[in-house]
Amino acid sequence: MSIAAADRAAVAHFIRVCGSGVVASIGADGAPQAAYVGLTATDDGVLVFDAKSDSRKVGNIRERPRVALAVTGADISVQLEGSARIAHDEERWRLGEVYSERFPGSRALDAGFALIAVEVRWVRVHDADEHPPRIDEATWQ
Repeated sequence: MSIAAADRAAVAHFIRVCGSGVVASIGADGAPQAAYVGLTATDDGVLVFDAKSDSRKVGNIRERPRVALAVTGADISVQLEGSARIAHDEERWRLGEVYSERFPGSRALDAGFALIAVEVRWVRVHDADEHPPRIDEATWQ
């Protein structure tokens, strides 16, 4: 399964299949803070995860929205960078449906939880199934 970094639909499909990844946000002291999260994506490549509203990552995203993520599957890894936001109102419900479709019974829309949307700006795909390994990068506009 080779995917092109510029192919939003293929990257989104890969993320949905993997279903989890690591998100790094920036703490108040400027240090990175990483967390393992359940993760899905919309067809147009917006990443979606949930977190407790009082978690470090939610506080970090409120103040400093730049994030990086890493998602891995068998021989492919995808690194992504972008801008995160806490979804509210109609967007929260729409993305909550996307998240709940991937994770039935999730608490993403419950009180005390935040739903995070990430607009991806940069993607790097490393495919170790090819010899030599293929590395592909793209900037998303």
